Amino acid sequence: MDVTEKPKVSEEDVASNLKGSVVTNPWVAKFESHDETWRQQFNAKLVRKVDFRLLPFLILMYLLNFLDRSNLAQAKLGSLEKDLGMVGNDFNVATSIFFVGYLLMQLPSNMLITRLRPSLYLTSAMVLWGAVSACNAAAQRFSHLIAIRFFLGFVEAPFFPGAIFLMSTWYTRSELTRRIAYFYSGNALANMFGGIIGAAVLGNLDGAHGIAGWRWLFIIEGVITIGVAVAGVFLLPDYPSTTRWLDEEERAFAVWRLLADINESDESRDRSVWDGVKLALADYRLYLFVLLQHLSLLSQTFQYFFPAIVSTLGYGRIESLWLTAPVWFATFLISICATWSSARTKDRSIHIFFLMLTAAVGNAIATATTATGARFFAMFLMPMGAVSAYQIIVSWIANSFPRPMVKRSASLAIANMIGNTASTYGSFMYPGDAAPQYLVGGSANSVICLLVGLLALVLRFLHKRENKKLEEAERVRADNTEAGVLDTSLPGDRRGDGFRYVY
Repeated sequence: MDVTEKPKVSEEDVASNLKGSVVTNPWVAKFESHDETWRQQFNAKLVRKVDFRLLPFLILMYLLNFLDRSNLAQAKLGSLEKDLGMVGNDFNVATSIFFVGYLLMQLPSNMLITRLRPSLYLTSAMVLWGAVSACNAAAQRFSHLIAIRFFLGFVEAPFFPGAIFLMSTWYTRSELTRRIAYFYSGNALANMFGGIIGAAVLGNLDGAHGIAGWRWLFIIEGVITIGVAVAGVFLLPDYPSTTRWLDEEERAFAVWRLLADINESDESRDRSVWDGVKLALADYRLYLFVLLQHLSLLSQTFQYFFPAIVSTLGYGRIESLWLTAPVWFATFLISICATWSSARTKDRSIHIFFLMLTAAVGNAIATATTATGARFFAMFLMPMGAVSAYQIIVSWIANSFPRPMVKRSASLAIANMIGNTASTYGSFMYPGDAAPQYLVGGSANSVICLLVGLLALVLRFLHKRENKKLEEAERVRADNTEAGVLDTSLPGDRRGDGFRYVY
């Protein structure tokens, strides 16, 4: 059975797994009594309702999250470096220091979200990062910028893994892939709007009221973030069993269908946070996924310097910012199509391989030639491949460590935490004096992209092998049941027949 197929769930399964949940035996009996057509129609109606209430706001939050960390790239094309006395690799240091604070808060944050209301926790973090981002406008020296960037990373850290975790408590594994893709599209949209807003602000507000354009950029974007965060307190939902805009039947069905997806509930709190960490670290696949995410993020570090990279084509600073917009809009479209195809074909690894091959070709062309047309074309290929592949990678990790809740939370946090260490040193792959071709950074990224694609194929093989073990365990269990021997053992932490790892 494929991972998208749902095993039948009995009342006994629910009774043992969902103590204290909104799903009770009468509800299970009702859901089981209906035919498959009714369940599919009710499920489709519920998912549409969840999509409408959850996804748009999370996408907007992520757009602002990434915009507030990457707007330094647009500010660089203003008078930022001159005003703060920055020289040499100072800009690379300012980019890198963000991730130090970001990494320090990753794991503690995702452990806390399992014990707090996500709506309040995530929006509180958003208010903080909006305020800290706006403080960039007050920097008078390079040391001020470094301190602000460090704390910006610290307060932005809760959002990304927290949002992925929240979505995984609402969607089944087959649904989660596409929803994470839509969510991560905020990355491409942030870069697109970042270029547009940067061009508008630097081109029209530079010097307004005696304030430099790059300072206006941080002020405007920080204020917008705070305003959206305040609205999020009222608009962002928590968990299915506690959400008021679902009626009792919808809440029960929302929990029941997650149980039906993998035969284990998110409601159980009988395991501690530390248990989740130990379960995650005991799974050998986690280390491979950590490496996959780390290398994938390393292949994307160019985006923090993208306006400067585009400026090497010979255009002015405002024109260069405008030119980044079509690149990121194309990336947005390709990422949506790629992840739709991944979900449709139930494939992860092959899609990742060919997308990373595309990114490798883009890096190679941008490095090998000085021809303007060829290099601009290559600048489309770089994010179209690397960013689109990463969307699939993030959802693949969430699919591969589905339950219990504390293990999934720990796995996502660990992968994101260690994965993002790539940006602390990857930021130095594009020093200013290496322009226009950035020979070392571009060449290294070509190799890194190929490694990501090959590692995805390795994980494909391993998941196939794990699925064979599950099939064998189910066969043994069936034989024991026929012989009257009780046997509930299955490899790993899975308990339900029919579970398969996606590859």
